[in-house]
Amino acid sequence: MRRVYEGRWVVSRAWIRELTGASAATVARWYAQRLQLPQERRHPEIVCTVGRTHFFDQQAVEAFWAAWQEDVGTGLLGVAGRRRGDGRGANGGGPGREQRERAVAVALEALRQAGGYHRGLAAQLAPEHGGVTRTWQRAVNEARALYERGQGEETSAGS
Repeated sequence: MRRVYEGRWVVSRAWIRELTGASAATVARWYAQRLQLPQERRHPEIVCTVGRTHFFDQQAVEAFWAAWQEDVGTGLLGVAGRRRGDGRGANGGGPGREQRERAVAVALEALRQAGGYHRGLAAQLAPEHGGVTRTWQRAVNEARALYERGQGEETSAGS
């Protein structure tokens, strides 16, 4: 669960589960989706592997967890964060995807006006445009990825 590697403490996923209270599926998802998230909320990279157990830098894990708690919260921990359904979420089309795309467009415009991301943007957009903060956090994350890739300019030109 915890060991010293090259003079620093490294921890396993089991240790991360104990620290965070997250399920094994959630911890696995954090790692699998790390490149889709903003830098400050990315799960750390693997430092070493012993047998079949991956170990991560303990300080990096603790920093990741502090940023995650501050920005996302811990309301859904213990589950993989998914509801029952077809597994496609809002990507399946229909009114859900249309609403998400509108929210992403609003968030993208807010990012442009602010000159980039700032903490609390989702909490600001929720009362202004309706909906819950968590929904706006998802829209801001999607818009932020577009903004950081430089595609934000192309999206508005096509609209």
